[in-house]
Amino acid sequence: MSVAEPSPPAPPFWVLIPSRLASTRLPDKALADLAGLPMVVRVARQAMTSAAMQVVVATDHERIAQACAAHGVQAVMTDASHLSGSDRLAQASQLLGIPDDAIVVNVQGDEPLIDPALINQVASTLAAHPLCAMSTAAHPLTQWNDFLNPNVVKVVTDRHGIALYFSRAPIAWWRDGMSSGMSAPMHGDTLPPHTPLRHIGIYAYRAGFLNSIPGMHACALENTEMLEQLRVLWHGERIAVHTTHTAPAAGVDTPEDLARVRELLAAAKGLKT
Repeated sequence: MSVAEPSPPAPPFWVLIPSRLASTRLPDKALADLAGLPMVVRVARQAMTSAAMQVVVATDHERIAQACAAHGVQAVMTDASHLSGSDRLAQASQLLGIPDDAIVVNVQGDEPLIDPALINQVASTLAAHPLCAMSTAAHPLTQWNDFLNPNVVKVVTDRHGIALYFSRAPIAWWRDGMSSGMSAPMHGDTLPPHTPLRHIGIYAYRAGFLNSIPGMHACALENTEMLEQLRVLWHGERIAVHTTHTAPAAGVDTPEDLARVRELLAAAKGLKT
């Protein structure tokens, strides 16, 4: 499990965890057993070790709510018709009565190894950028294949750490080193001099802005790249980016991911006994 670098004390913030039962690649993923706990419960407990004032699971299924209740995790029921996690969190924020000027961190429900320090840092980054509606995180890429991989989302920022664009494409394009196109440069696996950044899928919102997201129209950029954060940029809002130098632990998307995390948790338990 990676450990992010120290950060200033986090401002008061809430953590909301969107969790739905349906999953095409891993059925009932939210309730998958991880060292004796359902995955969504383990995610919540990990988030509880951050500086969050409150951690709440936002779900559309009674089984998830029941699993949370059985393990002392607060959950709120939301509509099953939501098309995105941010829509679900917007409803949860309103149901919980979170003030518009409060900060809400979206922790994905399939990140059982998320570093609580990263949660704090994303919240602190938004607090430090009053003109931004959101914040997120990124880390430097070190592998050429990742730079070219469309499943690895990249982000470029300005000098103040504000996102200029997110893309599945290799950005910024290295004109001199990639003159032959989408292949390794002449110097082997040397990465571009601008240090490409890989986007990490964690977000903080100002609650008032989060509540407005369901009413924001999707844009062609979002529908082309299938990246919801491009809707925010297209509507003229700003996203601050915290850059960490350590890559976060991978989430759980497949049965292979689940087996890997189970092995890591078993090894960690063995070290403590």
